[in-house]
Amino acid sequence: QVELVESGGGLVEAGGSLRLSCAASRNIESIYALGWYRDSPGKVREQVAAMVDGTPTNYADSVKGRFTISRDLAKNTVDLQMASLKPEDTAEYICNAGLIVGGIYEDYWGQGLQVTVFS
Repeated sequence: QVELVESGGGLVEAGGSLRLSCAASRNIESIYALGWYRDSPGKVREQVAAMVDGTPTNYADSVKGRFTISRDLAKNTVDLQMASLKPEDTAEYICNAGLIVGGIYEDYWGQGLQVTVFS
């Protein structure tokens, strides 16, 4: 089991940058998969970025070249560095962890935090 707590959201002007962090309650190196998703009104939840065993595996087309997912082993966090932000990046961002327990994949979610990009 793992608990996830996000931080770093807020209000930012278009073109600006923001860094989101997600602190895990267990050793982050023990977590098989980590990712960031986002929810926007009227849209399906979107996977923004993901990594498996510490290696980035996927970025949404809309954020490629602008967002970077990484782990900070010293802080035990998974971070999302967001640059060149656009108003369409406005969403609730949610941290995700995937554990394999007894051969079964289990998903865990943070509570989410709001990112608002204004022009």
